[in-house]
Amino acid sequence: MNNEVLLEIKGLRAGVEGKEILKGVDLTVRRGEVHAVMGPNGAGKSTLGAVLAGRPSFTVTAGSVTYAGRDLLALSPEERSWAGIFLSFQYPVEIPGVSITNFMKAAVNARRKAAGLPELSPAEYLKLLKEKMALVQMKGEFARREVNVGFSGGEKKRNEIFQMAMLEPTLSILDETDSGLDVDALRIVAEGVNRLRTPDTAALVITHYQRLLDYIVPDVVHVLKEGRIVLTGGRELVDRIENEGYESIHG
Repeated sequence: MNNEVLLEIKGLRAGVEGKEILKGVDLTVRRGEVHAVMGPNGAGKSTLGAVLAGRPSFTVTAGSVTYAGRDLLALSPEERSWAGIFLSFQYPVEIPGVSITNFMKAAVNARRKAAGLPELSPAEYLKLLKEKMALVQMKGEFARREVNVGFSGGEKKRNEIFQMAMLEPTLSILDETDSGLDVDALRIVAEGVNRLRTPDTAALVITHYQRLLDYIVPDVVHVLKEGRIVLTGGRELVDRIENEGYESIHG
């Protein structure tokens, strides 16, 4: 494990349409770590992911976020993506008329351009596409389909992990990726995430339930309630939540 701090959040306050949702979040993530953020509905978990990714509908009112030594809040959503941040959506959107192949080719080459690298040749891109599709057990025909159009819930989530594999982010934020998945789809998605883990990257797994964390074992677990992290611990916190619920945890 690298042990270098990748993400540091201090006193983060943010909200939407004048309503404060995050009320002073402090969080430190080091390279090589997987952090789970758990909490009841309405705690602010998805808001945290959206703010880190730069969703414009959310307003930051206080605090700081440092990512790889840079002021993350000063970067546009595109710049955050190019810098290696990936957000897997709880509800992936459909993009009619755009194939997965063309969508990912544009995304991969945009990130390469931002890093000062040349675009991949057609042969290089096809090799990468096949390799990453195999990683998340996606059939080759999926590459020709329109992005998420007609996909089942499990297919949409698997496509999200495929996109993550293609972009090779430094920080992956998984926003309730387990939502609506059956056991088989959950296992495939989790295996993909685990295979992408490296000593230099990190992941923030946002979830309401413990079942995803049976497959993606976190190094650190945070409990978010009413816009604040009220408790931080190890994997044992997951079992406590499962047995006693969130009502047993107080700040």
